[in-house]
Amino acid sequence: MNIVPTEIPDVLLIEPRVFRDDRGFFFESFNQKLFDDKTGIPVSFVQDNHSRSQKNVLRGLHYQIQQPQGKLVRVVVGAVFDVAVDIRRSSATFGQWVGRLLSAENQQQLWIPAGFAHGFFVISEVAEVLYKTTDYYAPGGERCILWNDPELAIAWPLAGETPILSAKDQAGQLFKAAEMFP
Repeated sequence: MNIVPTEIPDVLLIEPRVFRDDRGFFFESFNQKLFDDKTGIPVSFVQDNHSRSQKNVLRGLHYQIQQPQGKLVRVVVGAVFDVAVDIRRSSATFGQWVGRLLSAENQQQLWIPAGFAHGFFVISEVAEVLYKTTDYYAPGGERCILWNDPELAIAWPLAGETPILSAKDQAGQLFKAAEMFP
């Protein structure tokens, strides 16, 4: 496993060691001891989520103000542009975002610690995203920041397409009005 820091040091790109041959490939998608040793971040995952979305679906920017979740995100079918936004007021990177292409082909993963809003945009015909969380889903604490907030100015790779949004994501809060972490 190779750990690659991003522009926001707390968000990590994880490149698993992949063994390929003429039959296909094999890799450990998660190994607790290796993750702890390589990242220095002791985590305990309690829930796995799996979503399937069609091209141009944009999900996010989601977070939970109570029971905040760290997420280990990977794509098993297709490709997405995955985004993490630092919403910790005490952080030196507060209000900054980082985005990475995650795909079934590159098999990379993104570690997004608690205190970040998360979203992704599907750039393939279909994408299946798997992510582990460090706390349980708590609908009462769920929040959403508007995906196209002008203050954040996230460079989504829309290529002229209009994203497909849920009603919840269409009604997201502006960054400056959203509930944040201390």
